[in-house]
Amino acid sequence: MAQELLMNPIFLSVLISGCVAQALKMIILIGKNCHHLSWHYLFVTGGMPSTHSALVTSLVLSIYLYEGTSTVFFVSTILAVIVLRDAVGVRRTAGEEGKAINKIIRTTKMHMHKIHYSLGHTPAEVAVGVLIGIVTSFIVPLFTTTVSTTFSIG
Repeated sequence: MAQELLMNPIFLSVLISGCVAQALKMIILIGKNCHHLSWHYLFVTGGMPSTHSALVTSLVLSIYLYEGTSTVFFVSTILAVIVLRDAVGVRRTAGEEGKAINKIIRTTKMHMHKIHYSLGHTPAEVAVGVLIGIVTSFIVPLFTTTVSTTFSIG
């Protein structure tokens, strides 16, 4: 079963796009934090680029390339739109509010712990994630053999 999963081009495309986005995010964080590596960077949310955006874009495009305009393609497209909108909308707003609450706690010297918040993404961070998803979706078929007639190589 594991071997089948690793041979599935849709799964591989999604996996690779997520790894590329998260690795790029780690490199950027290391650069911002004076070359200090932290394993926490593997799981950080928010920031450049959006891994969620890379994952859902790769999923939608890979499904389209391998299955065409199937029901699964349309369902994944709707879910991707929700994820992309949420990344720059609700999550971003909630993150900004969390930042503001922590500032109030700090400046008023309230005796309570800082709240944890996830910042969400800027439109640019989402756009770079989408680009990573697109690129990986077109690269993976170069190394696999089963591509539908929707997308033919060479």
